[in-house]
Parts: sequence; C-alpha cells; structure tokens
Amino acid sequence: VSLGDFGALAAAGKLSTLPLVIKGDVDGSVQALSDALEQIGTDEVQVDIVHRGVGAVNESDVLLAQTAGAVILGFSVRPQTAARQSADREGVEIRVYDVIYEAVDEITAALEGMLAPERRETVEGTAEVRETFKITKLGTIAGCYISEGRMDRKGHARIIRDGIVIYDSEVSSLKRFKDDVKEVREGFECGIGVKNFNDVKVGDLIECYTVQEVARTLN
Repeated sequence: VSLGDFGALAAAGKLSTLPLVIKGDVDGSVQALSDALEQIGTDEVQVDIVHRGVGAVNESDVLLAQTAGAVILGFSVRPQTAARQSADREGVEIRVYDVIYEAVDEITAALEGMLAPERRETVEGTAEVRETFKITKLGTIAGCYISEGRMDRKGHARIIRDGIVIYDSEVSSLKRFKDDVKEVREGFECGIGVKNFNDVKVGDLIECYTVQEVARTLN
C-alpha cells in the first residue's frame, strides 16, 4: 500500500483511515511527528498510528505495516538493509524525512485525496413549458420559453410544478426548431427533452443546473 493508493481506496468506500508506522531517532521527534499528524484529520478521514518507536526501520516494522496495510514513516532514521529488501518484496512503502513539516505536508495531501469531492451546483436557467409534443423514439418534448439564464444540453434538469420539484434528471435533448443545439439562452424558444420523464405538462418549469466536483481540503 502506498500513499497514492489511499485516495482511490477511499473513493471506492473502502478506506477512511490512513494507518501509519512511525520510527524516529529520539522519543521527542517521534512524539512531535505523531502529535502533528494526529491533528490533521477530520471526522471523515484521519490517520491511525498503529505503532511508534525509536530506532531504524527493521523487519518487524515491515511485517507490522504489511499486516495493518500501513505506510512506514521514518524521521531522521533509515531502514535496515533487510527491512528495505523485505519492504520491496512485500510491497510496503517506506518514506523517510528529516523535516517534520515535509512529512505533515505529504500525509495531508494523502488525506485530502481521500476526502470525497464537494459537489457544487450552479443553476443555469429556467424555462417555462408552453406546449408539449409526443415524438416517436424521443418521448414527450416540452416546447419552452427560456425566461431566465440558459439551457445547457449537458446539464441536469428539474421539473417544477406548483413550486414543488416532481422530477430530477438530465437534459436528454435540446432543439431550436429541428436542430440539435448545445445551449439556448434567455428570450428564445426551444424544445427540451428530460431523460426518462414523459409527464411534463404546460405550466411546468424546467430548471437547468450543472454540477461541478471540487477537490476538498482539510481546511
């Protein structure tokens, strides 16, 4: 297991903690590094220090890390030759540092990769349904007037009836007259198809929105 694996594992719902084995040159260094790392977690992702100790990284540390699925951090120490060979053979990652903040920065980056991305929604526009048409193979198409903003062919669509959201899906088709278009802006008419929804009625509103996934930070 490596630091780079944790983001993918967490995204798949298989991991919420980052197990670590910490070795250092003196007790003070080990404690300082452990304290700094334990403070950077959140309720969603956090480090789990499964072992800490003084001295070079040895084969026992590698065995423990393999069992726990942990990464070994060495501070001002280096792995013994046998430990390095064992780590290479078993796929255990050993990372060594001489400055505490460098270790903290790398672990922070790993944890941030584990955070689920934030979904940011932007309302692009609203269309008023003025007519409906049943089209073979396409289903019901809403003849609309764009009253605000724009309709985006790649956007999501909410059907709003009497102020209540009755369906939420995607824009399946967007046409100006008979032509497929990427967007239609305020003040124009268009035909809108909503994926898997054929019960659109005159008077409904179609709200178009887009969603962007933004990487989150521990701050």
